[in-house]
This record gives sequence, structure tokens and C-alpha cells, in this order.
Amino acid sequence: MKKRTKWTVIGAIGLAVLIIGVTSAMKGRNKATEVRIEKVQRRDLVASVTASGQVQPHTKVDISADISGRIVRLAVKEGQMVTAGQFLLEIDPSQYRAAVERATAAVASARSQAAQSKPALLQAQRNYDRLMALKKANPTLVSDEQIEQLRTQVDVSQAQLEAATHEIDQANAALRDSQSLLSKTTIVAPMSGRVTRLSVEQGETAIQGTFNKDAATMLTISDMSLLETKVKVDETDVSRIKIGDSTVVQLDAFPDTTFIGRVSEISNSSVKAASTGGTGGSTDQAIDYEVTIQLLNAPPETRPDFSATAKIITSTRNSVLSIPIIALTVREDSVKPDTALTLAKRAPTKQVGKRDVEGVFVVGANNKVSFRPVKVGIAGEKYFEVVSGLKEGENIVGGTYQAIRELKDGATVRAQKEQPKKPGDAAKS
Repeated sequence: MKKRTKWTVIGAIGLAVLIIGVTSAMKGRNKATEVRIEKVQRRDLVASVTASGQVQPHTKVDISADISGRIVRLAVKEGQMVTAGQFLLEIDPSQYRAAVERATAAVASARSQAAQSKPALLQAQRNYDRLMALKKANPTLVSDEQIEQLRTQVDVSQAQLEAATHEIDQANAALRDSQSLLSKTTIVAPMSGRVTRLSVEQGETAIQGTFNKDAATMLTISDMSLLETKVKVDETDVSRIKIGDSTVVQLDAFPDTTFIGRVSEISNSSVKAASTGGTGGSTDQAIDYEVTIQLLNAPPETRPDFSATAKIITSTRNSVLSIPIIALTVREDSVKPDTALTLAKRAPTKQVGKRDVEGVFVVGANNKVSFRPVKVGIAGEKYFEVVSGLKEGENIVGGTYQAIRELKDGATVRAQKEQPKKPGDAAKS
């Protein structure tokens, strides 16, 4: 009796364990994945490209010296407004003024030589004419040798006069050159604007900008009435940008204000990246293009080189079907049997299997999901435009990323519980 009771207890325990195991397995099989469910609905979408750069005036002039010398007068300060033709600074003119005086004296000397050569030519010509008249009257009194000597003297005097005339031309050219150098000692504003950079002080030595423009630049005048920012845009985005696209620009100096801009220029060639050195240079560097954005309402306090972030509006859509960007995923889609067979006959050595398609998981009435291919259009900040594949009001899986990544056709889902908002969340949003 005791033996039968013992085996009865053992059997009951075994049966209980079996029931618990089966129940747990069924629960695990039917366990629903917690996801965020959203409806396909209409929204206004804005596609944009964001890039950063610096504010620069559309027109500016870097002023450098054409001659070397000490700066003896400086009449402007950084930030000062100047008008075209206004005196800016003067380089020591003493040696250039002396050069003008020497050139002036050389011109006077050349003219004096020409003045001396002209009477000599006239005298030689008269002597020759008289001798020719005498030979004509009495050929025996004048020899041919005398005639040749006087003819030679006329030719020499003529050449001396021509040489003196050329000396005058050469001296005048030297005078103009020295006067030009003297004029370059006085520098005036080539345009009206603001002095946005002043790199020299009175008493410093100005150097010519032939070999090093940056070192030779003494000051910069900028027209601050028309400002722009040049931003670098990746090659994958630049094709979507067009001349005239509207832009929202934020300047770091004015963090609470946004400004309006417009794309005015798109470079045709890429921005050359600096070499990284080494013998095996990298060939997979990002390729950027420079896009110029004209600022339409920049404040008067804006200065050159302010950091700017531009949001270029490339496309807009009003009241279009949309889905969360996170909802779009990729799954493998089988090729149709007849298509696969045809491809296999054409290329027996290559295995034709599956291809990737984009789509979303649609939630059915029984909370089971099915993957559906979707064609999307532009991308806003958080949503894709739906071109085809979905209807308004359908429920789709909109998150989380991890859940969508692991989700499979036929899986059961349940709506994610909303977390209660904290008191400070409303202020943050």
C-alpha cells in the first residue's frame, strides 16, 4: 500500500511538471512583442540639408603694399567706416621723392643734349650746302674728299640729335616710373566699407605682397551691406540643392534668433581636402562642395568669420501620407520561382536568391504583423513621405528600433505603454 502511494505521488508530480512545462512553452510561443504602434497619416514635410560655415562679406578688398617702406602715417582704425578715395596710410616717401628728383634732372639733361645737337646739325648742313654750291660753280676748287667729309659730319650730327631725342624719351619713362612709385606711398580706400582687419601699426615696415599675400596684407575693407556664408555640403546631398533654395541660418553669436538666406552659388568642383601625408594616401575621403548662401536679414552687429549653421530647404510636401523614419526597415524578398528559374538558366554558375526591399510592418486586426513593401519619397526630420504601399489610417509598427529589427512576419505585438511624463518634461519640450 505504501509502495502504491509512493508511485502515485511521483506520477502526480511528474504530471504537474509536464503541465507547467507545456503551459510555459505555449505562453512563450504566444508572447507578444511590445512595440510602438502609429497610424499612417498626412503631414507637412520639409526636406533639408544642414551644413556649417562662416559669415563673410560678399565684397571685400585686401590692401597690401606695392612697395616696401616704413609706415609714417596711419589714419584709420579697425572697425571704422571709410569711403572710396579716403586717405588710409602713407609709406615713407623720402627715397621715392628723391628718385623723382633724379629722374626730373635726367630729363632736363637729355633735353639739354638735344638742344646742343640741333645747332650742330644745322651748322654741318650749312657747311655742306656752301661747299656743294662752290663745287658747282668751280669744280676744280673743291675735291670729292672734302664733300664726303662734310656729308659724314652732317650724318653724325643727325645721329647725335636722334640719340639725344631718344635720351629724352628714356628719361621721361624713368620719371613716370619714379612718379608711380612715389604715388604708391599714399594708399587710399578703393571702395566704401568698414575696416574689418588692420594688421599694421604706424612705424612698422610694409612689405610687398608679391610672394606672401597674407603677410603683406595691411588691412581689409569689407562691404557689410551684403553678407553670405560658404558651407561645405557632402556629394550625396549637393545634387538636391538648387540656386534660389530658401535657407534658415543660425549664427552662434545670436543663438536665440534664426535668419533667412538664399542659395546664390553652387561650386562645380569639389573642395580639395588637405593631404594627410604618408606614401599611401587615403582615397576614401569625403568629397564636399562649397555652397554660397546669401543672408537676407543679417543684423548690423554681424561680423566677418561668425560661425553659422545653415539649413537648406530642398523640398516641401503639404498634407502627404507619412511614416516615421524609424519604421522603415529592410527585409529579404524572395524572387518569383519562374523568374529565378529563368535567371538560373541564363547564369547557372551564379546562385539567384533574394533581394532586399524596403517596407514596414503593418499591424492587423488580431495584432499580428505582416511585412509590406513601401515606396517612399522625401525625408523630413522625423518622417518619410509615402509614395505607395500604404493607406491612410493603417496601423504600423513605429518603434522601437530594436523591436523592428528583430520582428518577423506573423509575430504578435502589443502596444507599448506610455511612460508618465515628469513635471519638467513639458518645460523641456
